[in-house]
Amino acid sequence: MRPACLAGADGNARYSSGQDISRRAGEARRPTGERAVTAAVTAARGAAPRQARVPAAHPDGYTARHLTVLEGLEAVRKRPGMYIGSTDGRGLMHLLWEIFDNSVDEALHGTCTSIEVVLHADHSAQVRDNGRGIPVDVEPRTGLTGVELVMTRLHAGGKFGGGSYTASGGLHGVGASVVNALSARLDVHVDREGHEWAASFRRGVPGEFDGDGPDAAFRPASGLRKVRKIAGGRTGTRTRFWPDRQIFVPGAELDFEALVQRARQTAYLVPGLSVMVTDERPGPAGPRTAEFRYAGGIGEFCAHLSPGEPVTDVIRLTGSGRFTETVPVLDERGHLTPTEVERELQVDIALRWDTGYETVTRSFVNVIATPKGGTHVTGFERALVRTVNEQLRAARILRSGDEAVLKEDVLEGLTAVISVRVPEPQFEGQTKEVLGTPAATRIVADVVSAELRPYLEGRVRGSKAQARALLDKVATAARTRIAAREHRENQRRKSALATSALPAKLVDCRSADDRSELFIVEGDSALGTAKLARDSEFQALLPIRGKILNVQKASLSDMLKNAECAAIIQVIGAGSGNAFDLDSARYQRVILMSDADVDGAHIRTLLLTLFHRYMRPMLEAGRVFAAVPPLHRIELVSPRKGQDRYLYTYTDAELHRTLLELERRGQRYKEPPQRYKGLGEMDAAQLAETTMDPRRRTLRRIKIDDAAAAAAMFDLLMGTEVAPRRDFIVSGAAELDPARIDT
Repeated sequence: MRPACLAGADGNARYSSGQDISRRAGEARRPTGERAVTAAVTAARGAAPRQARVPAAHPDGYTARHLTVLEGLEAVRKRPGMYIGSTDGRGLMHLLWEIFDNSVDEALHGTCTSIEVVLHADHSAQVRDNGRGIPVDVEPRTGLTGVELVMTRLHAGGKFGGGSYTASGGLHGVGASVVNALSARLDVHVDREGHEWAASFRRGVPGEFDGDGPDAAFRPASGLRKVRKIAGGRTGTRTRFWPDRQIFVPGAELDFEALVQRARQTAYLVPGLSVMVTDERPGPAGPRTAEFRYAGGIGEFCAHLSPGEPVTDVIRLTGSGRFTETVPVLDERGHLTPTEVERELQVDIALRWDTGYETVTRSFVNVIATPKGGTHVTGFERALVRTVNEQLRAARILRSGDEAVLKEDVLEGLTAVISVRVPEPQFEGQTKEVLGTPAATRIVADVVSAELRPYLEGRVRGSKAQARALLDKVATAARTRIAAREHRENQRRKSALATSALPAKLVDCRSADDRSELFIVEGDSALGTAKLARDSEFQALLPIRGKILNVQKASLSDMLKNAECAAIIQVIGAGSGNAFDLDSARYQRVILMSDADVDGAHIRTLLLTLFHRYMRPMLEAGRVFAAVPPLHRIELVSPRKGQDRYLYTYTDAELHRTLLELERRGQRYKEPPQRYKGLGEMDAAQLAETTMDPRRRTLRRIKIDDAAAAAAMFDLLMGTEVAPRRDFIVSGAAELDPARIDT
C-alpha cells in the first residue's frame, strides 16, 4: 500500500494509505485541499453541504464519474515523460541532473565550493555539496518545513522572484519534487544551524524506514527530524535516492561516462569548483573515481573541445546587458503579484577556429547545457556572421558584387562555448534543452559584435595575422560552397539540356546524313530570308539575338544560364566541356552566318570563343565554318533590257579594284553600288546565290593549327585581363590600315 499525504482543514499534514493515490469521482474518500476547507467552514456554520442535482445518465454512458483527478505528485508518477522526457536511461539520468543542478546553483551563488556524486553499489545515487543547505524552518503558509516543501510540492523553491538566487538552472520548481515522486526511497540530510537534519520519503510521501534500502519497512510520519549536533559553521546538503523500478524500464541505468562529462563541463563553467564523481557499482571496471577543478573557465573548455590545428588563439568575448520582464513576485501578504523586474544577463563566450571543417558548439544557461540552443545561440550566430561579413568587406576580401558569406562558412572549423547567466531563465520545457528568454538574442548579439570587431580589425595585441588568416579561411569556405553549388546547378542544367525538347526557334532539316548543316544566323530578319534561301533537306537554321555572352570571362554556370549559349549546345546535341562527344553531334557542319560588318565579325568571334572553350573537338575536326556574305552588290547595266547582271564584292578594297576594272573596260554600272547593312537586306535568291547554295557559296573553315597559341589568343582578346589586351592593341596600331576601319 502506498501512503498519500493529504492536507487537512487545519493546515497540518494528514496521511492515508492506498494502492493508488488517484481517486475517481463517486468513490468514498476524505475531503482534501480546498474541498476540506469548504467542508470545515460549512460544518462550522451548522449547515449541511448542498447536494448537487445529479442529471440523468448520458446515452453513451460517458459521465463525470469517468473523470480522474490527479493530485500532488501523483501527476508526476502518472505522466513522468512530461517532466523527465522518458523512462529509460535518459530519464533516469535526468533525475540525477535535477539534484546535481541544485548543488551547482549553490556554486553559482558563491556558497558552494565542492560537489561529490556517488553511484552506490545498490544502484542508488547520492549528491553531496557544502552549500547553504535547504532551509529547515517552517514555511508559514503551508506549515511545512523547507525540506518537506521542496521535496513534496510542485513549483515550490527558492528560485522564484529573484530572492535567493541571482542565477540558477532551475526555473519551474519541480526538480527535487519530481525526483522524490519517481524514487522508491529518497533520503535527504541537511547540515544547517548547528545540527544535522534528516528526512526520508517513499514515492513522495514523508516517513521513516526501519532499515537500509527501499525495501525496508516504512511508516508515514512527520517529515523532518533532528539527528545530531554539528559544528556551527558546517553547512551543506546530501541527497540520496533509489529510482522506482515501477516507473523506469528494465535495464535503465545511470551512465558513469555521461556523469563524468557533465562533471567536467561544470568544473569548466564554474572556475574554482571541485566536482568529484565515484562509481561503486560492481563491474569489469571496478570502482572508479574522477575529480575535476579548473581555474581557466570556458577558455580551457574551448581548447579542450577544439579538434584540429588552431588558426586563432582562444578568443574570449564577455559583457552584459539589462532588460525588463514581468514576473510573479511574492508581496508582503505572501501573494505572487505580476511585477516589472529589471534583469541583468551576463555573457561569457570562448571561441577558436582551427584548420578543420567540423563545428563544435556547446551552449549553457547558468551551467545548464542547452543542447538544442535557443535565443542565446541565435544571437551569437547572427552577430558572428554579420561582423565577419562587415570585416570581409572592409578588408576588400569580398568585393561589392560578391555574395555575402553564410553561417555555414563562418562556423566551419569553429569551436565555441557560449555561456550566459540570468535570473529565472525561460526554458522551453522542463528538460531545459532550449532557452526561450527573448532578450538574450539582442544582448548576446551586442556583446559579440562589440567584442569581436576589434579582434578582426587587428586592434587586439597579436591578433592581426590571426584575423587575416581567419578571414581568408572563411572566404575560402564561401568560395568552395559557391563552387559546389554551381557544380550541382550546372549538372542539373546539363541534364535538362540533354533531356528537354529542342528550342522552338530551331528550323530543323529533314535529313541527318553527311550533308547536314546548321546555320547559326544573326537576327530574326536574316532568319526569314534564310528560310526561303535554304535547302530544307539538309540545312537547319538557329537564330541568335545579337551578341552572345563572352564565355571566356564568364563561369560555366553563367554560360549555361545564357539562353543563346544553352540553345546552341542543346541543338548540336553532343554535350559540352570534357563530356563533349563529337560522334553524337546532330550536324556534320556548323556554319556561322553573320553580317559582313564589324558587328558581324564580333559576333563570329564570340561564337568561336564558345566553340573553342566548350566544344573544341568541332574546331579540331574542321567542322566549324564562317559564311562569307558579300558586303557590296554592283548592278551592271546591259544594253538589252532584262539582261542586267550583278557582281558581289566582299571588302572595300575589292570594291575599289572592281570599279576601276569596270571603268577601264567601259562597262557601265548603276551608281552608287549597294552596300549591305545586314543579311536581312538580301532577298532569298541573293542570299542563296552568295552564301547558302553549296554550288556557289564561299565558306571559311575555322581550324586550330596550334591549340596552345589559339588558347593564348582567346585569353588575350576575350579574357578578363584588360592591360595585356590594351598593350596588344597599342603595339599593333601602326600596322593597321586606316582605310579598313568600318565607320
